[in-house]
Amino acid sequence: MGDHLIIGAAVVTGAAVALTLIFARFARTDSWLATVTPLASIIGSGFLICGPLLAREFGSMAAPAMIALLILAFTVGSIIRFNIAHAEPVLAEISTHHPLAWTARTGQGVLAAAYAVSVAYYLKLLAMFCLRAIDSQSLLLANSIVSAIIAVLGLLAFSGGLRWVERVADASVSLKLGLIAGMLVALGLDWGRTGGTGLIPAAPVDGHSLLLLLGLIITVQGFETSRYMGESYDAETRIRTMRNAQIISSVIYVLFLVLLTPRLGQAADTQGVAGVLDVMESVAPFLGAFVLAAAVTSQLSAAVADSIGSTGLAVELSRHRLNTATGFLMAGALALVVTWTTDALQVIAVASRAFALFYAFQCAIAIWVARRAGKAGLARQLLFLFVGLLCLVAVAAGAPAEG
Repeated sequence: MGDHLIIGAAVVTGAAVALTLIFARFARTDSWLATVTPLASIIGSGFLICGPLLAREFGSMAAPAMIALLILAFTVGSIIRFNIAHAEPVLAEISTHHPLAWTARTGQGVLAAAYAVSVAYYLKLLAMFCLRAIDSQSLLLANSIVSAIIAVLGLLAFSGGLRWVERVADASVSLKLGLIAGMLVALGLDWGRTGGTGLIPAAPVDGHSLLLLLGLIITVQGFETSRYMGESYDAETRIRTMRNAQIISSVIYVLFLVLLTPRLGQAADTQGVAGVLDVMESVAPFLGAFVLAAAVTSQLSAAVADSIGSTGLAVELSRHRLNTATGFLMAGALALVVTWTTDALQVIAVASRAFALFYAFQCAIAIWVARRAGKAGLARQLLFLFVGLLCLVAVAAGAPAEG
């Protein structure tokens, strides 16, 4: 099977998926728009980073390891969905001095810091990818690009609330999913061409491997943005669309790892997005452009999604004294401070632990509501406790993947 056939199939598939997601009637519904925000955040650059990392740590067991991580993420998501349904009404009624309210605010403060870092990190990576086209590594120019993007998003937020910002996420996610679909088709055709040769043995699983897998939670993080979209969508919509976003992203992650299996040996010797670029270039020359375009759109959509989550968080922390436009402005200002004063590639290690700590707080809230309000039985409460302890392990010892 020739390179031209693989490239042609990838381009046709990518264009068909992207155009369908942009122009189909369902793409303009509230249900899809509410799905796009968590989906955009979940499928960030981690989608491209997981392959080489898991190939190196788990060998041919990379796909099962990814499935285990996704099961953990889906379980955490189910706990946050439980809190949307049962904890949000309780938090809206109790005093601001109630211990549960303090627990929620502390967790939200942790998440606010994580969001600010992640938005700056995503956009700075986007800027650096764009600057590669002109062979520039100017940090000043990269920071200026980030500032311009945040300013444009801020103007959109003020002109039409989060709806215009969501449209940016929608367009970038549509393009990103089209590119991913093209890459998956190319990998599938490559599997047929090579006959699945190039397999590597399973690597021994040890404590370091498991801690790295916990650290990878940040690469499938993003579903929690639905928790803070209450200004735009009701609880039922957010619960349903968060679940849908996790299912869609899980299918993509697993398919990518499974179809990458014949190339895992090659992927294990590479690192990061550049490593996946090398792998795809070896499948067919033009596919490297798919990886770069997917990386850029992934960074933009993830940054926009986390900005939306950060905005909802600011509104809730202010007890609705802020509106969405002002909340977005504050979130953008915090991201700008991080952009100009820190190296986001270094502090992302802190952000990965902050997200895990926020999930632990969510588990604690779920346990309290389940016990006091009788919303879940003992078995489910024990599950909340177990997941919370896993998140604390990730905080203490998880190896952050995107650093």
